Amino acid sequence: MIFSTTFFLFCYLPVVLLLYYIAPLKLRNLVLLLVSLIFYAWGEPVYILIMLLSILIDYTHGILVAHFKREGAASKAKAAVASSVIFNLLLLFFFKYWDFIAGTLAAAGAGFMPILGLELPIGISFFTFQTMSYTIDVYREETGVQKNPVTFGAFVVMFPQLIAGPIIKYKEVAKQLETRTYGFERFASGITRFVCGLCKKVLLANNFGLLWETFYDMNANDLTALGSWLGIAAFSLQLYFDFSGYSDMAIGLGRMLGFEFPENFNYPYIAKSVTDFWRRWHISLTTWFRDYLYIPLGGNRKGKANTIRNLMLVWLATGIWHGASWNFVAWGAYYFLLIVLEREFLSKVLKKMPAVFLHVYVMLVVMIGWAVFAVEDFKQLGSYLKVMFGIGTALYDNVFIYQCKGYAILFIIGIFAATPAGSAVWKKLPVGFCRVAGPVLMLTGLLLSAAYLIDGSYNPFIYFRF
Repeated sequence: MIFSTTFFLFCYLPVVLLLYYIAPLKLRNLVLLLVSLIFYAWGEPVYILIMLLSILIDYTHGILVAHFKREGAASKAKAAVASSVIFNLLLLFFFKYWDFIAGTLAAAGAGFMPILGLELPIGISFFTFQTMSYTIDVYREETGVQKNPVTFGAFVVMFPQLIAGPIIKYKEVAKQLETRTYGFERFASGITRFVCGLCKKVLLANNFGLLWETFYDMNANDLTALGSWLGIAAFSLQLYFDFSGYSDMAIGLGRMLGFEFPENFNYPYIAKSVTDFWRRWHISLTTWFRDYLYIPLGGNRKGKANTIRNLMLVWLATGIWHGASWNFVAWGAYYFLLIVLEREFLSKVLKKMPAVFLHVYVMLVVMIGWAVFAVEDFKQLGSYLKVMFGIGTALYDNVFIYQCKGYAILFIIGIFAATPAGSAVWKKLPVGFCRVAGPVLMLTGLLLSAAYLIDGSYNPFIYFRF
């Protein structure tokens, strides 16, 4: 188990920041590397060896790629890149997909692969993609090679975003790893962003999660149509505040350490199309697949048939990336079909529709998608989707009414916080008021979050399991 959030907030993080800032500038990458390894080893004492191996393999492969490129040995440079990619994919396959494939084969009567029952290394889907992109970018000459193993190691295991992103490409932080900007305003901005993310997770996501669990655990016979939609609406907001909250915390911590990480969310629930939604949700993953899979396959440059094939491969990979389960494959296929429909048929129609209709359309298809994402058992998923569409069930019951009354205020706050409305209102307030109210709100949010954490149970971030 990774650090409890309470221990991390009030013990580990203050010590880390103190050590980091009292260290000479030239030693700060070393401090960052060591505290990040301790952070990871606390939750994964055995798998820390996998992390160190990953650092070693990709560090040496980066040097090899750069060397062969300088020597004009293009085939050897390609082989080195391929070797790095294969290593990372095999690492991901072994820990994340071996048991899934073995179980699938066993169910089909071909049980020649043993089920190993290995624990999934935390954050493996994130750090393998980061290190893969490094050697590819060195080959493309989009970034320079990193010859300092400490600096490269600090990039790979940087603890603020190590566990659940955003996925950071080396070229995005290469200069920052060498020289960073520090200052009171930057540090204060980092604290504000971190506390906002913490409040998203603890005060909003966890409470929406309780409502989702209520409906998820119900027998299909006890669900009603409106109850099932209320449950999936709760999950939609839980997932958004959970994952965007972690990203906010990572970006905030990065600022405290002198880094500026890329944004990972841009109010996805205000999107006007499914394509627009995926430009706003988990931006670092969608751009990774665009840069390292879709475009290398040819993108949309080689005709309609190849474009559709490329989209299918990207969305298959996106689904599988999220988890070793057939529902994630189905979820990827669902979005592939929607994206193709929008590109080929719906885009002209959608442009003529009122904005309100577009938002309703996006939220309906996204919420159906989250049902596929959340419910791994196909039988249970089928029952839940039937209820959502009112097949063989009542419209509502007293449970739905009771939960609506109990969670009405939380939904109002959640919907408000999931749009730019809050930021727009804040910007219109007097500067003097904001200077006083800002720190008060941050302190209040921190204290409320701490109180919930101390009083509550362990609630890891959802994306830890990916």
